[in-house]
Amino acid sequence: MIPEPLRSLAAAEDSGPNIGKLIGQFAQYGIVGVVVVLLILGVIVPKYVMTNLTADRDKWREAFEKEREAHQLTREQLAKAEERGDVAVEQGKTLTHLLEELGHRPQLRGSV
Repeated sequence: MIPEPLRSLAAAEDSGPNIGKLIGQFAQYGIVGVVVVLLILGVIVPKYVMTNLTADRDKWREAFEKEREAHQLTREQLAKAEERGDVAVEQGKTLTHLLEELGHRPQLRGSV
């Protein structure tokens, strides 16, 4: 037989929130919830996704390196062509000056 005041105290304790139970539930379900939210937001990713991303990154880096080498070769060829053009222009100027010194007057196209 439990005296009446003790029964009322036991009933009052059962009616209030159980802090230990709340903390236990949060520890059990809260951490799982945080992990799910981080997965949805993309903060953490599964291993297979990360593997695919790194493979894709490596493929694009290799393509970039090949393209950069091709552009460097093109720039070198353009520099050589420009140098050859400059040499041809200088040779033309020298030949024109030489002909003028020898008394020949150069005929330009369209000036006839």
